[in-house]
Amino acid sequence: MSAAVIAATIGLVGACSSSDAAEGVPAIATESEIAHFLTEWNSALKTGNPDAVAALYAPDVVLVPAVSDAIRTDRAGIVDYFVHFLAGKPSAVVEESVIEMLDADHAIDPGRYRITIQNDGVPEVVEARFAFVYERTDGNWLIVNHHSSAMPES
Repeated sequence: MSAAVIAATIGLVGACSSSDAAEGVPAIATESEIAHFLTEWNSALKTGNPDAVAALYAPDVVLVPAVSDAIRTDRAGIVDYFVHFLAGKPSAVVEESVIEMLDADHAIDPGRYRITIQNDGVPEVVEARFAFVYERTDGNWLIVNHHSSAMPES
């Protein structure tokens, strides 16, 4: 997904409402449906399977992770990142989430989470902020952009 498409998508915030849905056009998802997607992402992390996590991302995703210097822009990059990240047996706790429904097929979920990673058997907590952008394609929601960064105060 190009930066222009992401910027255009974000520009739609507040421009659409559920009354805009025409016959045959899917209704705007609810905030609870989008919030559940982050729960599903965390459950995929707990499987330890990088392919299970990568399946939640669109093929043309952009991932800017908190614990890697490399930006990932394709499935191979996503899998590679999660091979290494999942070795630490991560678990996320969402501290704050501010979901915005952009239109029937796009949503953004910025917030803060606390990720616990095992480092040589010792739990290490990373306080981070995140922004997930979701897109519904063929009835399935996928992550098209995921940015995470450690909190500056941490």
